[in-house]
Amino acid sequence: MMMDHNRPTPAPRIFPVGEEPPPLEGPEPAPSKNGQQRPQDRRRGKPKGKTSERFAVLNAFTDFALADLSRAEVAVWLVLYRDTRDGTARTSYDDLARRAGINRRNVGRALRRLEARGLLTVVRRGGLRRGASRYRVRGLPKDG
Repeated sequence: MMMDHNRPTPAPRIFPVGEEPPPLEGPEPAPSKNGQQRPQDRRRGKPKGKTSERFAVLNAFTDFALADLSRAEVAVWLVLYRDTRDGTARTSYDDLARRAGINRRNVGRALRRLEARGLLTVVRRGGLRRGASRYRVRGLPKDG
């Protein structure tokens, strides 16, 4: 394609202070072959299903509980929350200590404090020859 070097290029518009530039408009998305929206164009809005539930718990924890917790308690809660499957998280003290970057004693302290605040329930206490413990993690303190 040949460029016309004789034609002047338009000067960029300078906006006065306080005036906002017009919104950028991108190209219209091309429809699919059958005329329907493509899946990537439909993904606007709230996430559906388990993802939105997980974000709701994480948001509740961040908004209402995070400010009152120590670093160890936050780290232990986050590790357990990330490991939660089918409503419970299954892990050992040593694994929690390694991944949270704290020692075993602080893991025990953090678990007790989280349980006292109602952010965690010990479902099954593990141990030698019993396997890992199971925990139920909550975003908000349990009422009652």
